Amino acid sequence: MRLLKSFIVWICFIPVAILNGGLREYVLVKFIGEETALPVSGILLSVFIFLVTWLMLPRLVKGCGMKGCLAIGVCWALLTAAFESAAGITGGSTITEILAAYNPSTGNLWVLVLATTLLSPVLLKMFKQI
Repeated sequence: MRLLKSFIVWICFIPVAILNGGLREYVLVKFIGEETALPVSGILLSVFIFLVTWLMLPRLVKGCGMKGCLAIGVCWALLTAAFESAAGITGGSTITEILAAYNPSTGNLWVLVLATTLLSPVLLKMFKQI
C-alpha cells in the first residue's frame, strides 16, 4: 500500500519536470545560454524533486522503514527512466539520443535527477522525516 501511495508523489514529478523544461527553454537559455542552462536546469529539477518528496511523502507514507524507502526510490527511478525513454521515443528521439542524456560530460545532469529521485525517500528516512 505504501508503494501505491508513493506513486501519487511520483506523478507530481511529471508536471514539475515539464515546467522545469519550460523554465529552461524560455527563461534560462535567454539569460545564461543553452550550454549553462542545461546543467542549471538539471540541478533545479533535482531540488524540485526533493522538495516535492519532502512535502508530500511523509504525509502519504507513514512508518516506512529504510528498505521500504529504498524500494520507493528504486520504483521511482525505474518509472522515471521508463517514462523519459517512452516520451523520447514517442517524440522521435533515437535510442542513441536518449542514452546521450545519461552522459554528464555533455552538460546534461539527468543522472543527478535520477539519483535524486532514487535517494530522496532514503534521505528523508535518514533525517527522520518519514
